[in-house]
Amino acid sequence: MKTLLSLLAAAAVGLPCAYAQNGELPLRPGDRITISVGAIPDNEVPQIRGVYTVSDGGTINLLHIGEVRASGLKPSTLQRTIEQTYISREIYTRPNVLVSIDSVGDATMRQVTVTGVNKPGGVPYQQGMTLSRAIMSAGGPTPFGSMKKVKLLRAGRAPTIHNLSNGIGNPAVDVLVQPDDQIIVPE
Repeated sequence: MKTLLSLLAAAAVGLPCAYAQNGELPLRPGDRITISVGAIPDNEVPQIRGVYTVSDGGTINLLHIGEVRASGLKPSTLQRTIEQTYISREIYTRPNVLVSIDSVGDATMRQVTVTGVNKPGGVPYQQGMTLSRAIMSAGGPTPFGSMKKVKLLRAGRAPTIHNLSNGIGNPAVDVLVQPDDQIIVPE
């Protein structure tokens, strides 16, 4: 009930809600992204379209506009930034840009760390992954592990405790995880 009230209060005042996710992850250095572009001269499409790696400085380098900050932006925000930059510099009138995270062959795969399980360590993050799915991906709880007080540690936030003993599949209890989260199944 407290969670529901928090969600309603956040929605009422227009605050971002920690429980709502649109599925997009902010980009970070080392991420590989695919950029597609349309509504520009055909001979320039191959010069822009391709796979880019976000530099250690958090940027990508694009034809005609050079360095563009990508780190910290969601792909949809980066799309709009690229489109607006091309338009504001009067390079293209109405470019259509599509940015997606390219996880195939990504050496910096995003992970969730799980302990108190049969295969402790990093589990590859997948969009829509829940606490229980991350735990099961790590081999499930040890024979002494308790699903009653699963701890979720997320950077910049206080730890939260979740009772998954009867709540698997219940979004109020079996919450979505984010990359770099740490999950602890106690004994």
